[in-house]
Amino acid sequence: MAELVREDLSVQRERALLVKVILPGVDFDVRNPLGELASLAEAAGAEVADGMTQKRMRPSARTYAGRGKPQESRDRADAGDATVVIFDNELAPSQIRALEKVIERKILDRSELILDIFAARAQTLEARLQVELAQLQYTAPRLRGMWTHLERIAGAGGGTGVGTVGGIGTRGPGERQIEIDRRIVGRRIAYLKRELAGIDRRKIREVRARRDEFTVSLVGYTNAGKSTLINALTDAGQHVEDKLFATLDTKTTRWALGEGQSVLLSDTVGFVRDLPHRLVASFRATLEAAIHADLLLHVVDVSVQDAPRQVTAVGQVLEELGCAGTPTMNLLNKCDIASDTSIMQVLENRLPATLRISAATGRGLEELVERVRERLNIKTIDAIIRVPVHEGKLIAQIDQKASVLERRYGSTYVEMDVRIDPTHLDQLAGRHPGLEIVSPAPPPRTD
Repeated sequence: MAELVREDLSVQRERALLVKVILPGVDFDVRNPLGELASLAEAAGAEVADGMTQKRMRPSARTYAGRGKPQESRDRADAGDATVVIFDNELAPSQIRALEKVIERKILDRSELILDIFAARAQTLEARLQVELAQLQYTAPRLRGMWTHLERIAGAGGGTGVGTVGGIGTRGPGERQIEIDRRIVGRRIAYLKRELAGIDRRKIREVRARRDEFTVSLVGYTNAGKSTLINALTDAGQHVEDKLFATLDTKTTRWALGEGQSVLLSDTVGFVRDLPHRLVASFRATLEAAIHADLLLHVVDVSVQDAPRQVTAVGQVLEELGCAGTPTMNLLNKCDIASDTSIMQVLENRLPATLRISAATGRGLEELVERVRERLNIKTIDAIIRVPVHEGKLIAQIDQKASVLERRYGSTYVEMDVRIDPTHLDQLAGRHPGLEIVSPAPPPRTD
């Protein structure tokens, strides 16, 4: 058997055998239990050669799968010319090593596959640092069980063969080498955390600077159509591709609602079932836009049979981020191509504030704008202000930050009836002494 290099976890252009061990109480798509894993493998660049499932009451301590499954997996991999076997479960390092000895191929679990996809998709420095941190945090506790270069030390001092780390004459060097590896990884993790801490502080400052703005964040399962939606609503020009995790970096742009009103709209990284917790923690700065949003737009792909489970997965990630209580509108996207309308009916009965839309065709987007405007108006007040007629720059700022209901021109001033966020009104009055508030601002409306 050729030596397996556990440091190289990429599956680009490899043929993959997919394996899923189904345990009691695990919710899965009975019609297509390997569907999402196949999509993840293809997103990582692999070609799916075959797939197999097994139901067990509990995982095997040695190989996770049942006694005969590793050999069956090897036979299926041989038949399909598969070079990698991907499990839709999280495996212990000892289980990976035991499986590799029998199957004689590289073994990846679900977390490693997702981390590989994120590593391939990361474009910005921030995203690359976040992915590397998550990968190292995943790998650090698994060094002894995963890395093969430690085994090559065996035999150098009288060991009996490869794989006998800890034998007579070899235990000392082996222990020293793994401690060196752990220190190197530990120092790199500390460095990445320092770098990301600086990025976090900058991100938090950016988010806080927007506190005087009404902020809306798109969230949802990966490939639900969030990037298509932000492009349809604004001129963001966000990258769109029919792949899982096509977008990793948050994009924030201004969304004009009409009548002089606008909000800040952010597109965030997509979620997925069993998203590794370390990855969520690493991408927390990227998700600040969702954490501090005034309104979440949860985009749901209702064209897939697994939509209800995807909704549950998104809810779990939002709860982990601490924003489960944020006001949310549930957008049932791709309703124009949904073959099973009962899925939409189920979600409409289950979720509050739902709206059927199609980001691709524009269906429902006008009603979406109206609903967001209603949410925005809850925070606004009606006021009468006067501005010197020569203050063209100030008038332009008022047009941008307020909805101007009526204008009356005098010889030296413009009097306007406006609907505006009281914070914006206070800021304008503080920066421009020439602005006069004619009518006292009434309390915010609650209707």
